[in-house]
Amino acid sequence: MDPLVNEINKYLVTIFNDVLMIEEKTLQSSRFKDVSIKEMHTIEAIGMYEQLTTSEVAKKLGVTAGTLTVSVNNLVRKNYVERVRTDHDRRVVKLSLSPTGRLLYRLHDKFHRDMVRETIAEMDKDQSEILMLGLKNLHDFLERTKEQLPK
Repeated sequence: MDPLVNEINKYLVTIFNDVLMIEEKTLQSSRFKDVSIKEMHTIEAIGMYEQLTTSEVAKKLGVTAGTLTVSVNNLVRKNYVERVRTDHDRRVVKLSLSPTGRLLYRLHDKFHRDMVRETIAEMDKDQSEILMLGLKNLHDFLERTKEQLPK
């Protein structure tokens, strides 16, 4: 294997694992210790300002609506997520974050923004754009790979 490919691969694997570990340990040691990583990613998928249906959130996360419902039920019970019926059709239920859910979302988002800022801190504009191109290529590869997975 090309030494550069090997080194980049090691960094990507380590970074992925470290981000998850840091997020999990941070949650466990905070006032949000009742939230799992899976639930945190559900909160992230619901987002700060949108009201999304269960199907829309499930699609963002790549899970079935049934699988998501278990996580949402827990987050509603823990007061991080609210189910909201729309005025124009009371049968339609949308998901939104409660005030506590929005606080957790902002703290999680800050960690990600700090991580990105630190990553590009010593780069000039051209270097940052090259990194962005590499990340876009990685994203596109992962999207194509997801499309090939069994449904």
